[in-house]
Amino acid sequence: MTKYDLAVLRQFRFERVLNEDPITHALTLLGTLPTGSASAADEHVPAIVRIEKTALTASQAERLLSSSLRDTKLIEGTDIYTWLSGWLNASEDRPDVKINIVHPATEIHIRKYSRQEFSIVHETPALYESIVKPYISAFPPSRTQWVENILSGASEADKILFRDPSPSAGYVLLPDMKWDLTTLSSLYLVAIAFNRDIRSLRDLNKSHLPMLTSIRREAARVAKERWGLDHGSLRMFIHYQPSYYHFHVHVVNVNYHGLPGMSAGQAHLLDDVISMIECDPDDGPSILQRMTLTYALGEQHGLYEPLKAAQRELGFY
Repeated sequence: MTKYDLAVLRQFRFERVLNEDPITHALTLLGTLPTGSASAADEHVPAIVRIEKTALTASQAERLLSSSLRDTKLIEGTDIYTWLSGWLNASEDRPDVKINIVHPATEIHIRKYSRQEFSIVHETPALYESIVKPYISAFPPSRTQWVENILSGASEADKILFRDPSPSAGYVLLPDMKWDLTTLSSLYLVAIAFNRDIRSLRDLNKSHLPMLTSIRREAARVAKERWGLDHGSLRMFIHYQPSYYHFHVHVVNVNYHGLPGMSAGQAHLLDDVISMIECDPDDGPSILQRMTLTYALGEQHGLYEPLKAAQRELGFY
């Protein structure tokens, strides 16, 4: 694995901006970085670098205006309201930006991180079987090797907050890479299942209730014991379509607003999923396998064109 320090990042060869997000104050860049191989020292391969402004914290409040603010410039003012641009002094204890790197990046990664238009699709059980399931099955194991590294303890072992080693109902709970590990209001954890047979929400059934209820219970316990967050302080949800097809549950601070990926249709609350499965009969397909799922899909997603074409044939449009 390449050591991503300042010296490596300065070798980034910029190609273009994939996306700019004024809500999260982030830029996603496409370029290249060195392979890190001693035998090909000058060889570069595609890399995606996402740079996001870090949040201000309450611990800075007392000194923010008195000592942290280096300079200001007037934007506009009227009556009792004034707008200024400001520059903060550099701080060792609070970085200015958080940097996420995908390297080497595939064409699928580039499409995923590119700005795109979205459209609502209606995925019936039949369309899942004929289009979505084969799409998921076609992904090579290498796409989720990083998940296997976490589950085996080969990477991020020091970050594990809870581990249940059961092959069928077990999981690990750890901080998500989107969290800066500091700002409590943007706390973001992820629970990743050991069961490789659960690729997405569609695969869940009544036999998975012990795992789902354990994730709900243990995530709340860890958040209470480590960060003092009381019951009701967490939003736990499952994405569909997910960003990777190995079952996982997102756990975020309920006060984390404007988070990409929490839109209706994409994010399914863990509590609701548990309740729906509890209503299922003891045998037969689960409600998640029988229902039509409606969600927004980006035009760069590999399922976009085949699902849109199928929808037109079925008369949805």
